[in-house]
Amino acid sequence: MIQPAKRFYKSAEAAELESGYGIFLDGRPVSTPGRNSLVFPAATLAHAVAEEWEQQDEQLEPGAMPLTALAFTAFDIVIPRRSEVIEEIVAYTDTDLLCYRAAYPDSLAQRQNEVWQPLVDWVGAAHDAPLSVTSGLQVVEQPSESRRNLRRVVEGLDGLELASLSSAVRTSGSLVIALALCEKRISAEEAFAAAELEETYEMELWGWDKEAQQRRDGLKTELESARRFIELYKP
Repeated sequence: MIQPAKRFYKSAEAAELESGYGIFLDGRPVSTPGRNSLVFPAATLAHAVAEEWEQQDEQLEPGAMPLTALAFTAFDIVIPRRSEVIEEIVAYTDTDLLCYRAAYPDSLAQRQNEVWQPLVDWVGAAHDAPLSVTSGLQVVEQPSESRRNLRRVVEGLDGLELASLSSAVRTSGSLVIALALCEKRISAEEAFAAAELEETYEMELWGWDKEAQQRRDGLKTELESARRFIELYKP
């Protein structure tokens, strides 16, 4: 995490190293808060992270550096705890938001089916992982083969990809939405619409709440950052 502080450097830039691309502040390499080297395989991502540092004013604003925050998470948390992170992600297979539908009202159930079912169908076809859906309070058990296949997908990702996916999963409450986002099947706007479908429905009925909207804005920003991180890493 980037702590609020005064800007202590004049310039920020990305530069090529033997092992990839590093970020340099006044010629000095940037390390993560956990003292890990910040070296990217992709020049596009490194230059975008460097630009976040370059665009800072006199006071560093962590909220304006989402790519840097994701990179720090990748190197300090995701890569060292890879097995745990994979388990956390795969666990969403059994609790995925898209598999639990409203029994009523009909208008909400219909909207969920229109927005969510195409994504459930997509993950079934794209990853050979058909998922069961249910309504009400019933708990649904997903096919063991689908769980295995989704695990295989997640295990095939590297640390930077996992960081982006993990962020999207936690933000959306759905492994399906997160995979569709990170595999560029849907946009960040579409991911947000799917993740916040029920909240949007309720707010349309009862009115918009400022505090709730601020929370929603934060979620949308996180999904946008996860998508952009992947796009820059693997155009």
